[in-house]
Amino acid sequence: MQLKNVIDSPCGMRFMLDELELQSGYARRWLLDSPMMTTGEEIAASYDELHRFHDFISEVDRTHIDTILFKLQGLKDIRTTIRNLAQHAVLDDIELFEVKHLALLATDVDRLLQAHGMDKVVEIPALDEVISILDPDGMKIATFYIYDSYCAQLKDLRSQMRQYPEQQDDLLLQAGELEEGVRRDLSERLHPFATAIEQAQIALARIDVNLAKAMQIRQLQLTFPELSQDGTSRYQDMFHPQVKTALMQRKRDFQPVDITYGLQPTLITGANMGGKTVVLKTLTLCQYLFQYGFGIPAAMARIALKDEIYFCIGDEQSVEKGLSSFAAEMKNIDAVIKASRMNKKLLALIDEPARTTNPTEGAALVTALLKVLNGTHVSLVMTTHYDIEPGEARCLRVKGFENGEMDYRLVEVQDGEVPHEALNIAQSLGIDPVWIDTARNLLVTGQTT
Repeated sequence: MQLKNVIDSPCGMRFMLDELELQSGYARRWLLDSPMMTTGEEIAASYDELHRFHDFISEVDRTHIDTILFKLQGLKDIRTTIRNLAQHAVLDDIELFEVKHLALLATDVDRLLQAHGMDKVVEIPALDEVISILDPDGMKIATFYIYDSYCAQLKDLRSQMRQYPEQQDDLLLQAGELEEGVRRDLSERLHPFATAIEQAQIALARIDVNLAKAMQIRQLQLTFPELSQDGTSRYQDMFHPQVKTALMQRKRDFQPVDITYGLQPTLITGANMGGKTVVLKTLTLCQYLFQYGFGIPAAMARIALKDEIYFCIGDEQSVEKGLSSFAAEMKNIDAVIKASRMNKKLLALIDEPARTTNPTEGAALVTALLKVLNGTHVSLVMTTHYDIEPGEARCLRVKGFENGEMDYRLVEVQDGEVPHEALNIAQSLGIDPVWIDTARNLLVTGQTT
């Protein structure tokens, strides 16, 4: 699955992409086309590369980094030109310019990286011969023109055009034919370098992406994750960057959480506004960030690889498919159950399933889901507002109200009972006291049933 297929997941992936300081549009497109990594070897290689760039921006003078970043702003998407070149097409002047510009850019960036031993981290193919072909006068200027030095006959014709303006039309026709011959010859001479040119474009995109990811790690205070070898994912001081940023703008603090989960189903309970949904969003985000090679929003992260990730959250009503919220939710969860029977390693994060149906049937569906997915290859983390029998599930609860303030930390409990804190939360929000007191009296007298 490519990154562009998950960018609009409600977990907050788009925020992370928008916060990347990429220098070129091509690097962004290349990143969005990148597939999700599903092997330990891919993960290790990706983070080793990112680590080197993180050390690079930490140790090298900022002026040098800025020079590279400025150069990378010149990276353009010339995939069509490269494809034409590979297919023996005759390139026009704009396409020849694009090839020359890329070759000069790749050479400049490679030279800047060599100064700090970074040229071996992402290797850029040498394009000196390409530059020699397109820059016969050795001017090293990123423009293209069919120079007189390409063809003695063309040089003579151009001289005649200046001397005999009355013969301009005939001479222009002859010169045009010679220029087309030069383009044909240049295209044939460049054809063997099509693959190297393509690799250079990709290498520059990788450099752009790695620098952006490394800077994001510093700016958002992210961490480098470890690959879990036992199938259990562990986070310390995990936070959601988008939520944390929004709270900071309002002069409020974000409370990070610790959480561990494996193949045993994990059930999270807690009052409304207790941060349960944010935990699921953050876990989903972290898993995607991990398998696409980003920094992780936590003080420590040890993450298990998954083949597929399912995130079922909130009101998933589908107007296009004519499905209600409940029907759409059931379809999504059904997809998890079906996938669990395909012997794949799955992560399923489900937020308050069956919330839109009656409590009796809803509780039965949630309990049944825990039983169905227990013992499979699914790492299930699920929130609920139902009081249920958790069975084999591990139960976590948002700590809740203490001294008039919400404590969002997760604590382990022995059952799935949901804390009754709705009235306290409503009161803290300044809701009409008559309404709150009336509700309290009804609970005391048992008149709510």
